[in-house]
Amino acid sequence: NIYLYIHNKQRGYVMDVLFINPGSGKDVYQSLSTDYSGIGTPYWALLLSQSCRSQGYDVGILDILAERISIKDSIKRIKDINPRLITLCVYGENVNSGTTQMSGAVRLAKALKDDGVDIPISFVGSHVQALPYKVLDEEREIDFIFTNEGVYALWNVLKLDNLSDKKQLGTIKGIGFIKDGKPFLTQPEKIVPKDRMDLDLPGYAWDLLPYKDKPLDLYRSPMWHGEYDHDKRTPYAALYTSLGCVFQCEFCMINILNRDDKDEIGVAGNYNKMRFWSPEFIIGEFDKLIDLGVETIRIADEMFLFNKRYYVPLVELLAERNKKDNLRIWAYSRIDTIRRPEVLHKLRKAGIKWLCLGIESADRNVRLEISKGKFEDVNIVEVVNQVHEADIGIIANYMFGLPTDTMETMEKTLQLSYDLCTIAWNAYAAMPLPGSQLYKDAVERGFKLPEDYAGYSFHAYTTQPLPTDELTPEQILKFRDEAYHKYHTYPPFLEKVRKTYGELAVNNILENTKIKLKRKILGD
Repeated sequence: NIYLYIHNKQRGYVMDVLFINPGSGKDVYQSLSTDYSGIGTPYWALLLSQSCRSQGYDVGILDILAERISIKDSIKRIKDINPRLITLCVYGENVNSGTTQMSGAVRLAKALKDDGVDIPISFVGSHVQALPYKVLDEEREIDFIFTNEGVYALWNVLKLDNLSDKKQLGTIKGIGFIKDGKPFLTQPEKIVPKDRMDLDLPGYAWDLLPYKDKPLDLYRSPMWHGEYDHDKRTPYAALYTSLGCVFQCEFCMINILNRDDKDEIGVAGNYNKMRFWSPEFIIGEFDKLIDLGVETIRIADEMFLFNKRYYVPLVELLAERNKKDNLRIWAYSRIDTIRRPEVLHKLRKAGIKWLCLGIESADRNVRLEISKGKFEDVNIVEVVNQVHEADIGIIANYMFGLPTDTMETMEKTLQLSYDLCTIAWNAYAAMPLPGSQLYKDAVERGFKLPEDYAGYSFHAYTTQPLPTDELTPEQILKFRDEAYHKYHTYPPFLEKVRKTYGELAVNNILENTKIKLKRKILGD
C-alpha cells in the first residue's frame, strides 16, 4: 500500500477511489422531488469509503443527489479530484430503488466518456448485481461492475497497478466486464462474514458527506418521519445495524447483495441470510450522529426486530442516550414479528417512535402466496393496537397488485388501512423489481416491463406494474394512486394527525395531496 500510495501521487492522482451517489430527481419522483421525497444518506458509499480507508486508501464521496449539482459541474469536480477509480454506488433511499437510480448513474457515465474522461468507471448496486450480463451488454460506458456488495473485490482492484488492464482485472474475483466483445464475470467473491463485520465494514464515513451550514443538513427524512413538519426533517441520516434478511418474499430483492453465483438473472430469495454488527460497535455510529446534532434517524435494516441477541442490547444502549426523549428514530418490522409488549416499551424508551410494518395485504391467502408460506398468520388489528398502546406510531406499508390480488382483495386492504388508521401510510403497486422472483417470473411469462430505469419506481411517469390474473396494470396503478389520495384526505386520519402533531402537519399533508403524479399508462 505504501508503494501504491507513492506511485499514485507521482502520477498525479489525488485519491484512490471516488464514490459517487448519482442524481435522479424528477426521473423518479416527478414533482415530489422538489420538497417532499426523502434524500437519504448514501449508506453503501459511506460503508465502502470507511472500509477502503481501513485498508489505507484515500477516498472521497461526491453526492450529486444531495447537492443537486448538474452533470456539467459533476464532471468538473471529478476532473479536479482526478481519482484512480470512479465507483458509482447505485442504491437509493430504499434498497429497491437501486434500479431507478441507474437512470442518473448511466447518464453521468455516458457524459464522462463523451467528455473524454479516461478514469475507469465502475458500478456497484442492486441492479448490476441482479442483471450483470444485461448491464454490461447494454451500458458500454461502464468499465466494470461489482457482482455483490463489492468489499473484498474493491480492495483487490485497488491493489492493481493498471485498472484498465483486462488481463489484470481478470484475476480479481467478484467483478464483471466486457471481454472479447461479450459480458464476462469472474468467479464470485465472498461477502463479509458475520464475524468480520466490525473489522471489514468498520462503520460509516460521515465526515465525507457534503453539507451547507451544519453536518447532514442536505439530507431529509420522509415527511411523516419529520412529524409532517419540514423543519424536523433535517439533519437526517440512515444506517444499518444488520444486512440482509432470512425471508424469501417474492416481491423483494433486498438479499441480492449476497449473491454468490454467475446466473444471468439473480433472484434475491436464493441468497437469504443476515449479518450483524455487534451492538457495542454500532452504538458508536449512533454516537457520532448524535454528536453531530442529528436526532432524526432511520434504521434501514429490513428486519431490525428479528434477533433479540442484537437488537435488545442496542435499544438499551440507545435508551441511555435518549433521556430527554429527543431522538426520532424509525425502524422496519414485519407484522408477524411483534408480539412482545415489553420489547415495544424498550423500543419507545430508545427513541424509536415509529415502526414501519409490512402489512402488504388484508387477505391472508395473498400474504402467504408471496411469502412462500413463511408469513405467520396473526391478528393484524391486535398487533397494531399493541404498538399504539406503547406510544409508538406506525407507518403501514401495503401492496396492490400482488399475484393473487383481485379488485375485491385490494378494496379489502384499503378498508383495513382505514380501520387501522395509522399515523403514516404508504402503498405500492407490485413491481417486477430486478433481483426479485417477480422479475424473473415476469421475464419468463413475457409480461411487459418498464421502458426505462425510472419506470421501476413506484412514483415515475413511466411506472409499469405487473398484471394479475384478473387485473391490468392500469387498473392496479389507478387504484393505488386513488387510494393514496383517499387515505390522506380521510377525516379520521387527519384528525389523528391534528391531535398528535398539530394543524401545521395537517396543512402540509393536504398540500402534498395537491401534487398529482402523471402516469403514462393512464393517459396522463
